[in-house]
Amino acid sequence: MNILLAVDGSAYTKKMLAYLATHEELLGGSHEYTVLTVQMPLPPRARAALGKEMVDTYHAEEAEKILAPVSKFLARHGVQPNRMAKVGHVGETIAKVADTGKFDLLVMGSHGHGALGTLVMGSVTTQVLAHSKVPLLIVR
Repeated sequence: MNILLAVDGSAYTKKMLAYLATHEELLGGSHEYTVLTVQMPLPPRARAALGKEMVDTYHAEEAEKILAPVSKFLARHGVQPNRMAKVGHVGETIAKVADTGKFDLLVMGSHGHGALGTLVMGSVTTQVLAHSKVPLLIVR
């Protein structure tokens, strides 16, 4: 199975990884894993003031802060994942990667704000559900 793990470095990512570690059918050498982190783009004025090279360096460093611990965790469980970092609107970008990458399953942690929080703030999970056709496992 080709599995996409959407991570953001939060406590919810850690819960999702802990869940995977306790479910052998999801975490093992028989699957292929890609770890994805998506960052919001900097505002246009900030990008213009800093320049492309500095902005690219910033995004690469921030992605590495998230991807390195997840990759290390997976390596301890005998898994060598592919790593991917994107910049864009988080929910839509995760959904697009899941759909275009021919993944069989997308796994992500959820903050679980509830109905009112989703209505007021929006939700990455809700956006992914709305835009992706890939089965989604949400860990709370």
